[in-house]
Amino acid sequence: MEVHYHDYLQLEKILNAQAPESDRHQLPAHNEMLFIVIHQAYELWFKQLHHEVDSVAAILRQPALNDNSPELQTIVHRLSRCVTILRVLVHQVDIMETMTPMDFLDFRDMLRPASGFQSWQFKELEAKLGLKFEQRHGKEYYTSQLKTEHVVIIKEAESSFSLLQLLNSWLERMPFLKEGADAGFWEAYKKSYQSSLAEAEQGNLAVFEEVFSDANHSAGRSLSPAACRAALFIMLYRGYPLLQLPFQLLNCLLEIDEQLSSWRYRHMNMVHRMIGMRIGTGGSTGKDYLKGAADKHYIFKEIAQLNSFLIERRKLPVLPVAVEIQLGFRAGR
Repeated sequence: MEVHYHDYLQLEKILNAQAPESDRHQLPAHNEMLFIVIHQAYELWFKQLHHEVDSVAAILRQPALNDNSPELQTIVHRLSRCVTILRVLVHQVDIMETMTPMDFLDFRDMLRPASGFQSWQFKELEAKLGLKFEQRHGKEYYTSQLKTEHVVIIKEAESSFSLLQLLNSWLERMPFLKEGADAGFWEAYKKSYQSSLAEAEQGNLAVFEEVFSDANHSAGRSLSPAACRAALFIMLYRGYPLLQLPFQLLNCLLEIDEQLSSWRYRHMNMVHRMIGMRIGTGGSTGKDYLKGAADKHYIFKEIAQLNSFLIERRKLPVLPVAVEIQLGFRAGR
């Protein structure tokens, strides 16, 4: 049987999936169609993001992963695709903003209590990436308006290994410069870092210990000291070919956080432009709620924090011969 474009894409369902409330109330509002199509497009892109993140998590769950393998290339490629999709989500706000506040008022009250706050796919995506329940802004009611079956889906995502947790396990497996195996290297690096600090930055040394020392590690962090040391090592020596893909992986995660943040702030500013200080249709505090979420919901912030501990290339400690052999820059004996 031949495949037809219309049937393959199930356009009969998609193109008939818009049912404006303003039509039902016989109070025509031209801009409601745009509002529906934009939000349906968002949900389709969320579905694709789930597809990509699930596939990356499946690869990272493997007990071993060759960092110079096609699998790691696949992870980086799919995370890069996630970044590109998120950029599209940010730019979709431009289309939404062709609707004026008065255009929105033509149908806004007909939507209550429906709200973007009820997007269970987005909340599930945040959980899969690594946003913990206790880190959520407004956690006491973030699932209060969802259907029971959607709450179950989100709770299941929260109880499963997130991408952030899988990243931690992957970084801990990195064989280079484990603390104890080459404590001299890390001591030399700490001295170089200390010498690079301005007087007002000397307090960073205590944070350095909290992040990288097994003995002084701060509780409540998502990344272990071993994982942090591995990530910093990747950032510092990314010029080595074997570390270029791992560096791209870390960079993709930072870009995902950046694009999510951009989307939240664009959404917040759009809501402020549209409704000012009024509450959202779902009963939230509108702009204030969105600002709180935007400020708190950084998932990979501990990776970004590692940039605080970088030093100039010319001050980097020379790598031990054994490590250079592992990196493939010296012939083994």
